[in-house]
Amino acid sequence: MNPNWQSFLTATGARLTLEGTEVADFGNAADELQAARSATVLAPLTHLGLMGCGGEDACTFLHNQLSSDIKHLGMEQAQHAAWCTPQGRMLASFVVWRQDEGYQLALASDLVAPILKRLQKYVMRSRVTLVDLDAERVLLGIAGPEAEAALAAAGLVAPAEVMARTDAAGVTVIRLDNGVEGGRFLLALGAGKAAQLWPLLAAKARPVGVPAWRWLDVAAALPWISAATCEQFVPQMADFEQIGGVSFHKGCYPGQEIVARTRYLGKVKRHLFRVASPVPLQAGDNLHSPEHPEQAIGKIVSAAPAPEGGYAALAVILSSYAENAHVGSEDGPLIQATAVNPCA
Repeated sequence: MNPNWQSFLTATGARLTLEGTEVADFGNAADELQAARSATVLAPLTHLGLMGCGGEDACTFLHNQLSSDIKHLGMEQAQHAAWCTPQGRMLASFVVWRQDEGYQLALASDLVAPILKRLQKYVMRSRVTLVDLDAERVLLGIAGPEAEAALAAAGLVAPAEVMARTDAAGVTVIRLDNGVEGGRFLLALGAGKAAQLWPLLAAKARPVGVPAWRWLDVAAALPWISAATCEQFVPQMADFEQIGGVSFHKGCYPGQEIVARTRYLGKVKRHLFRVASPVPLQAGDNLHSPEHPEQAIGKIVSAAPAPEGGYAALAVILSSYAENAHVGSEDGPLIQATAVNPCA
C-alpha cells in the first residue's frame, strides 16, 4: 500500500488488518456491511493493485496474452480479462482500460509482483514496458443510490453504461455493474488526488472497509482471482465469459485452444455459485460432499461477512453436488449454494 495513502486513511479513521495490507473497517464493520446493502459507500480498494503496460507494442502484446479483445478496446471502455496458462487455467483476472498511450490493469494486490515477473518473460523483443503502479496510483470504490451525486460533487462524471469509462484530470471512473441501486464504480487516481477528493466523496458516502466491498463483489458475481485461487479455474468455470472477459472471435493467446474447446464441446461441469455459510470462509477453501468423497467438489473464489450474518462467497462448484456441499470436509458445515447462471 502506498505509505502516504495509508497514513491518510489511518488519519481518517481506517483500521488495517493485522498484516497491514488492507483496510479492515472504519470503526464499525457490522454497520458498514449494513450500509453496503442499501446506502452509499466509499471503499479504499487496498486488496487490489494496479499495473501498467506501455510502449509501441503494448496493444499487440496484451491482445496476444489476455482472453479479451484488447485491439477493440476504446478509450471510453473497460474490459474484464484473464491471463491463462497454456492449459487454460486463470493466472489472474483484470479490469483493463486504456490510459493515455498505454493500458492500466487492476488485479488482486497479492498477484501484482508474480504476474509482472511472469509476464515480463513474454516481452522478449517487443517494445513494451510493464510497471507496478501501486506507488503512484490508488483504487477507490463507490456504490449506492448517491454514488453519481458524490462523483459529481468531486467534479467527476459517472459513466452511463456498465464497463464504460470516463477520465477527468487524471481520474479514471469505470461503472463496474448495476448490482445495487445507483451502480458501482471503480476509481483509479493518484494518491494525492485521492486524498483531495476523499472529503468530497465521503460527504455523500459512508467510508467502509474492504470486507464490505468484497460482499458487494459477491452480490454482483464478480470473481477476482487471487494468489489463493491462481491456476485453479478455466474462465468458464468462473462464468467469466458471462461478464465479457473472454472473446471467442480473436486470435491465439495462452490457453485459447482449451478455452475454445471447453465452450464448443460444452463440457464444463463446474460453475460459479453464490454461497451462504454459517462459518467463516476465505478464498481457496475447499468444499466437499459425502456423495463424492474422492476429492473436493468446489473451491471458494472470494468471501466476506454477510450483512445478515454468516458469510457470503463466490465458489466454483461441481454442479451435480452443489446441493450437498460442506466446508472443509464431508461432515463439515453445510452451505447453501445458488448458481449464478442456472442455465450455464
